[in-house]
Amino acid sequence: MNQQKLMSLLGLAQKAGKIVSGDFAVQGAIKSGKARLLIIAADASESTKKEYQHLAAAKNITVFCVLSKEQLGGAIGKALRAAVVITDEGFVKPITLNLQE
Repeated sequence: MNQQKLMSLLGLAQKAGKIVSGDFAVQGAIKSGKARLLIIAADASESTKKEYQHLAAAKNITVFCVLSKEQLGGAIGKALRAAVVITDEGFVKPITLNLQE
């Protein structure tokens, strides 16, 4: 995984309005079916990870645990973020490919 490339892709997705962040917004996007990919910060608490993974599993959404909360937030120009959701398939493929490298 190329961290810098991943952070750039997340930044582009944010500028395009295809990222949802913040606890309630992320949960809402997952429950409503808008979420296509869930990224959880590697340093998020175990209970947070379990909660998000459970929600994502119920909707068959791919989940990755990468970056720190600081990096995840910084990539999208926000404060610390424990999780972000990508809502557009056009961004899911390049982000997933980068994560699988």
